[in-house]
Amino acid sequence: MGRKVTLATCSLNQWALDFDGNLRRILNSIEIAKANGAKYRLGPELEICGYGCADHFYESDTLLHCFQVLKELLESPLTQDIICDVGMPVMHHNVRYNCRVLFLNKKILLIRPKMLLANHGNNREFRWFSPWSQPSCIQLMKYAVLSTKDTCIGSEICAELWNPRSPHVDMGLDGVEIFTNSSASYHELRKADHRVNLVKSATTKSGGIYLFANQKGCDGDRLYYDGCSMIAINGDIVAQGVQFSLDDVEVVTATLDLEDVRSYRGERCHPHMEYEHKPYHRIKVDFSLSDCKDIFLPTHQPVDWVFHSPEEEISLGPACWLWDYLRRSGQAGFLLPLSGGVDSSSSACIVYSMCVLVCQAVKDGNVQVLEDVRRLVSDSSYRPEDPRELCGRLFTTCYMASENSSEDTRNRAKELAAQIGSNHLNINIDMAVKGILGIFSVVMGKLPNFRVNGGSNRENLALQNVQARVRMILAYLFAQLCLWAQGKPGGLLVLGSANVDESLTGYFTKYDCSSADINPIGGVSKMDLKRFLQYCTDHFQLTALKSILAAPPTAELEPLTEGQVSQTDEADMGMTYSELSVIGKLRKISKCGPYSMFCKLIHSWRETCSPTQVAAKVKHFFRMYSVNRHKMTTVTPSYHAESYGPDDNRFDLRPFLYNTRWSWQFGCIDQEVGHGSADAFCISII
Repeated sequence: MGRKVTLATCSLNQWALDFDGNLRRILNSIEIAKANGAKYRLGPELEICGYGCADHFYESDTLLHCFQVLKELLESPLTQDIICDVGMPVMHHNVRYNCRVLFLNKKILLIRPKMLLANHGNNREFRWFSPWSQPSCIQLMKYAVLSTKDTCIGSEICAELWNPRSPHVDMGLDGVEIFTNSSASYHELRKADHRVNLVKSATTKSGGIYLFANQKGCDGDRLYYDGCSMIAINGDIVAQGVQFSLDDVEVVTATLDLEDVRSYRGERCHPHMEYEHKPYHRIKVDFSLSDCKDIFLPTHQPVDWVFHSPEEEISLGPACWLWDYLRRSGQAGFLLPLSGGVDSSSSACIVYSMCVLVCQAVKDGNVQVLEDVRRLVSDSSYRPEDPRELCGRLFTTCYMASENSSEDTRNRAKELAAQIGSNHLNINIDMAVKGILGIFSVVMGKLPNFRVNGGSNRENLALQNVQARVRMILAYLFAQLCLWAQGKPGGLLVLGSANVDESLTGYFTKYDCSSADINPIGGVSKMDLKRFLQYCTDHFQLTALKSILAAPPTAELEPLTEGQVSQTDEADMGMTYSELSVIGKLRKISKCGPYSMFCKLIHSWRETCSPTQVAAKVKHFFRMYSVNRHKMTTVTPSYHAESYGPDDNRFDLRPFLYNTRWSWQFGCIDQEVGHGSADAFCISII
């Protein structure tokens, strides 16, 4: 036996229930791992069926097909002479478990069920699986570790790393030297460093080698799994995968010296100390990960992990998600109503970033991306080289003008479309709006007016909503028939562009052009989007964005004043986007109701607002939020990026019919306001 081991972990772009494609990508990763000299290959969580199967986990077909794929893997010559660690659901005594299946040379060594399930944020594992709590009396399915000729290997599964009682602690104390973690960890802005720090911490305390595998890509819903597979030893990262890419298979390998682990532990884990832990059942494996002739084999050295800025994450994550959605949807491109504002311009820039990534992937020799793009444009000889040219083939933008639209926004939209290369259309909606209002007038005998023309608030809002909803109808009409009119096959996916703050307050029209097929920015805050556009200005040299950033956000649904915009978003909402971002985080992340939020904000906003003003803002927000919460039940599926997103589908489960008076809660706030200055608000909530 030697002392150096070569190990492989990977990121796979698996797709829920795509058993053929998932099997192909698993075999490809094993082939690459073996070619790199690895004797152990780790894959992502539930990689055989895909992590996002949701209620399909209830179906016996899902279990059946997983075992059929496992049979193919066991019999494949590619899986010989390497320990393969794959993920799939397994049923035992009519109970479903999220499991790892470890096998070698056509023999299953261990079925390791997950013990600590993820049940927060977007995760709902308790809905489909049970945590393993059975005694280790079943021959194959148990909580155990592998003992090879030269080392000992123990498994963790995803959330077990995040848990305060992570298994790797006791496993390390029991002599396990190699820890593995198969994960399906989705992207959130500013989250990547959490994973890296957890992996480093896992082996800093008591030494060891840690392999982290993660899914990547869009596997069928709002989440984007962002790779970042890595290998660490004794608190140092020695090999890392990329966070965002269009590669379906990425394998990360490292050669490490087991004696480095033993030396590290010899100093830090004193052998005479007694630790309370249960010894792990060891499954003996007649196999060695090392080679006696490895003395000249170089080992991997520590690397510094360079994290993306939030602006880069917005540019890359949603772009990769859009690409997966587009190529797997069977459509031929995107259509976006481009208003010339920050939000729709952000969606447009993300599509352009996608085109940049596609061109780079083709240049780097990605055969799958080239095959996909040729299918999308219906040209078997096409080879994308210029992102602007590709954008013109895949992306249609349209400015939908009304009598309330300004020349400034029209010109800003036109200039941005020209710089990214989209196929840009100018559409006037006044004829359609007047037609709809004419129908109403004939039936009801009255014609509504804007507020500036003497109309009521109800009339004013209805007239704005008609314009917004006409744009949605026209967007879908052009998406379905635009390519048909040009003699081209296929249809277009409609992109939305409502940000997370507008969704939170309901500051959009239900079933307007925010109602789309998918929305790449629905989980991103307005403040982050502005910083993202500044990044695009510099990184992509999109100078048109400068005037867009300088303009006040506006819906342009009310009449102009002397040709200029008189309506602004922040005035309509009654608070700034910066304030909304703070309030959104308190509501979701800090779990604050009206009273708790008030108690926090009187301190953090004390330099700019009196307690009475804070109370007014909190009440105004919760009234808007509760009145408009019903809109979240039909909101366009959005890329999940922000930890305070109000997505009603799975992430933020709330009622949609509220008592909007909040009489008890607001009464508590009023009582505190009556007590005096902010210094009096020292309330401890237990």
